[in-house]
Amino acid sequence: MSSSVSIAAEWDLLSDRFYRRLTLYSPLPWSTPAAAGATSSSSGVSGAVIGRLDLSTHIVAAAPFGGPIAAVRDDSKIVQLHSEPSRRRVLLFSSSGHPIASAPWPPLLPRLHSLGFSSSLSLLALLSDGSLLRFRLPDLQPSPCSSPVPLLPPASGGVADALFWGGGVAILTEDNRVVVATDIEVDDPHPRHLADPGIGDEEHVLCMAVVEAQFVMSGSPEVLLAVGDRVIAVDEDGVQVLGEELEIGPVQKMAVSPNGKLLAAFAHDGRLLVIPTDFSRIIFEYECESALPPEQIAWCGLDSVLVYWPEVLLMVGPNGDPVQYNYDEPIKLIPECDGVRILSNSSMEFLHRVSDSTTSIFGIGSMSPAALLYDARDHYDRQSAKAYDNYQLISSSLPEAIEACIDAAGHEFDVSRQRTLLRAATYGLAFCSRFPHERFQEMCKMLRVLNAVRDPEIGMPLTIHQYKLLTTSVLIGRLINANQHLLALRISEYLNLNPEVVIMHWACEKITASTTLPDTVLLDGLLDKLRLCKGISYAAVAAHADNSGRRRLAAMLVDHESQSSKQIPLLLSIDEQDKALSKAIESGDTDLVYLVLFHIWQKVAVEKKAPLDFFGVINARPVARDLFMAYARHSKHEELKDFFLSTGRLQDAAFLLLKESWELEKNPMASKGSPLHGPQVRLIEQAHRLFAETKEHVFESKASEEHAKLLRHMLGWAWRRRPKMQPHKLKIVMSYLAA
Repeated sequence: MSSSVSIAAEWDLLSDRFYRRLTLYSPLPWSTPAAAGATSSSSGVSGAVIGRLDLSTHIVAAAPFGGPIAAVRDDSKIVQLHSEPSRRRVLLFSSSGHPIASAPWPPLLPRLHSLGFSSSLSLLALLSDGSLLRFRLPDLQPSPCSSPVPLLPPASGGVADALFWGGGVAILTEDNRVVVATDIEVDDPHPRHLADPGIGDEEHVLCMAVVEAQFVMSGSPEVLLAVGDRVIAVDEDGVQVLGEELEIGPVQKMAVSPNGKLLAAFAHDGRLLVIPTDFSRIIFEYECESALPPEQIAWCGLDSVLVYWPEVLLMVGPNGDPVQYNYDEPIKLIPECDGVRILSNSSMEFLHRVSDSTTSIFGIGSMSPAALLYDARDHYDRQSAKAYDNYQLISSSLPEAIEACIDAAGHEFDVSRQRTLLRAATYGLAFCSRFPHERFQEMCKMLRVLNAVRDPEIGMPLTIHQYKLLTTSVLIGRLINANQHLLALRISEYLNLNPEVVIMHWACEKITASTTLPDTVLLDGLLDKLRLCKGISYAAVAAHADNSGRRRLAAMLVDHESQSSKQIPLLLSIDEQDKALSKAIESGDTDLVYLVLFHIWQKVAVEKKAPLDFFGVINARPVARDLFMAYARHSKHEELKDFFLSTGRLQDAAFLLLKESWELEKNPMASKGSPLHGPQVRLIEQAHRLFAETKEHVFESKASEEHAKLLRHMLGWAWRRRPKMQPHKLKIVMSYLAA
């Protein structure tokens, strides 16, 4: 059990719980002398000078769930020019310190106040005037909005303090008003002004904290402001003064727990207090040796609080003596749901509570079934008979011991220790048929995925708890957004997930990056990968090619789309009307045919072309022609008549004119002008002239001619008799003529 003792010796006891500080990555690439001239060409962004990163001279933000690190030099700090580029840059690193991207900081902007990440890993920069600038990852290009989006009214005076969280940003203005924006993902966010906290001109807000909307009954975020001897809770509905009866005094720093129920507060007299967010009581307090306000305060899970002063990091729990860590360089605390990442200039560490299963196995003097099973495997590997003796001691609780070994393996970052714990579990599985083997297989799959993303080249140090909360689909989304398509594809295939989203994203990025590659060569490379996924949307990739200015490539890609409903709209958008009409006719879907016909007709009208162009297209295709005729007979008589005339179908145009005259005769009051030259007479005469031009319709020509003459004669007689006829008789005559 000596190995167990050495493992437990690395732990720190806080109250009745053990904590350990793991070194995830050390040294970080930016801490080495060679990093001063490094570029991010390995990550696909050429020519971006990274340089060494000093946390003391940069504004730094880190995304949760092992996310990337962003930094911009703080222009309020004095730096040596020979160690820093003269022009500020936005730097993006993985958690392992590997450079991802670098871009020049946009010029002529107000001073940068703070950085943050949204839940979808967009980098957000809040400027001193209250405007928000968003950068797209991983290339750090500005968002489609070329200029920062203002979140504050001009008269607010600018930003006094601000806090980012995954769902938004809370801003305290210079005139002591609170503004919250929860839709920071969109190009045009709509900030909301919370209730006026009523802070006087002589009062100052010492610190602020945010209780996220998911932890508030009203469903909107609540902002806590420490003002003088009181704490004010501000939301959209009003203002509430909290904890007046507790007399905690001025609060210098505050931090809300991950579950939104507790608040850690550092008071002016050096006390660290843990209070419910409703300030009903003080749960516990600790007298710190220094009354100076700490630089940072953060929760480590739900059981302890970290307080950081320069060179000293103090971990305080509900009982017992605190644990102190010393640092000779600046650090940044990055809270996670189950611990805290500690970023320094030279390393990335993770401080978290040791799991119960790990404690039961590696705890000093532990005689738990899991510890005996782990020891039994060790004896078995050394071919010692004590292995069977240990098995006999735990035979009744073998399932619990196996589960503890599997669970402990999931909480380990060291691969060799994972393997040892899983081997101990397999030793127990050999004697326990009632334990579900799927549990072991599931853990092996999760560990393979976690070990892959923890690799320094990827730099996502997820714990198993974070992985379960993040979900596999979100993890794959983060990998492809970081251009780690190969790893994302392998994880998808390993977990039997649909790789379509990975291949689609890769294809779009390939099109964007391959600006000099010929279309035919690029098409072959794309098809090799797109064929790996059945049912993939070629139309979506073609649409991206069209948006990237490669219309010929889009036309070649869309030929491989099997779904006509996706293929035809894209063909229309890339100005391939003839091909779209042919594909629509082949599909047998009349709705798609009509879609193409309407599109072509509208384009002819917009471009003010002659209708003959449209008629020529449809006349060569019987299906399209018949559908157009069926539609035009109900609502587009003029267009149908023009079509008949332009295609030489004079008899059809003549019959259409007769039909119009019959419809018009049903309402003789609709005639305008002289009855001798009424519209119905003119229509019949036009039909007569068209019939006369064809040899096959002599009868129709003669009949329409006689009809027009008779109608003229009777209308003329009725008109001449009009002064002598009584009104009711005139009405009878007109009705007769109309019939």
